[in-house]
Amino acid sequence: MGHTHNHHHHAESMPQDKSTRATLVLCIVLNLAFVAIEAAVGFASNSLGLLSDAGHNLGDVLSLAISLLAVGMAARAANKHFTYGYKKSTILASLANAVILFVAVGAILVECISKFRHPETVSGEAVTWTAAVGIVVNGLTTLLLMGKQKGDLNMRGAFVHMMMDTLVSLGVVVSGIVIICTGWTWVDALVSLVIALVIVASAWSLLRESLNLSLDGVPGSIDIDGMEAKVKSINGVAGLHHLHVWAISTTDVAATLHIVVTDAAAMPRVKEDVRNIMAEAGVTHCTVECELPGEVCHGRCCC
Repeated sequence: MGHTHNHHHHAESMPQDKSTRATLVLCIVLNLAFVAIEAAVGFASNSLGLLSDAGHNLGDVLSLAISLLAVGMAARAANKHFTYGYKKSTILASLANAVILFVAVGAILVECISKFRHPETVSGEAVTWTAAVGIVVNGLTTLLLMGKQKGDLNMRGAFVHMMMDTLVSLGVVVSGIVIICTGWTWVDALVSLVIALVIVASAWSLLRESLNLSLDGVPGSIDIDGMEAKVKSINGVAGLHHLHVWAISTTDVAATLHIVVTDAAAMPRVKEDVRNIMAEAGVTHCTVECELPGEVCHGRCCC
């Protein structure tokens, strides 16, 4: 039996973790300060658009805090009870962030319906200037997260939130200008509805993928059919079974498989080829068992 590990990236993981945590802390501070300002102006100007956007931004602060907690937990060492460490916390964080977004949508829709039924006076100037500041804050946060979100669902969730917020703030600016020019205060409620739809659109893929990983589904980045075909094409491989692929975290993927080799002498070379295929596919932890033709594997504990 061959047990192979592809952990060549671990030497860089600690500096990356520190950099990611520092970025998240900075993003949290920026957005928390803006939420306080936006909420205050929203109450003072009686703007549902600002209040709903502030509520969503507060949800993003919570989401960023959850992502920060997950990054910290994922960096903790494995032990006898958690043999993979706490890496799965990043997947749970992604799932929590998706749920938070849908809760925020529900709250915004309730307020939006109320605003349509009972329209109130809105200060277009206050809406426009405050949301313009939001474009700057959310845009800066998006840029800070851009380099961290590649290949990491946890960080991608935070990135998508902030990118959507930037677009939402732009929409609020437009509504403020329309109110100033036309006096149509109902535009504020309409923008709130658009905000809700934007949140749903951005949250759906995050919810679907995080649920998939939580249930140990194959990560969306893995082509399991292509992986199986490449392993079967290796010279000396007569068969393949019990191929399992799942996510340890939002960045680490594990796989186990049994391969039937035509000759015992070919096992070291075959294992090396399998390891290379798995590494190219993005698998970071691979367990390979080699069997000879005629050996019986009953699917429980094979030797």
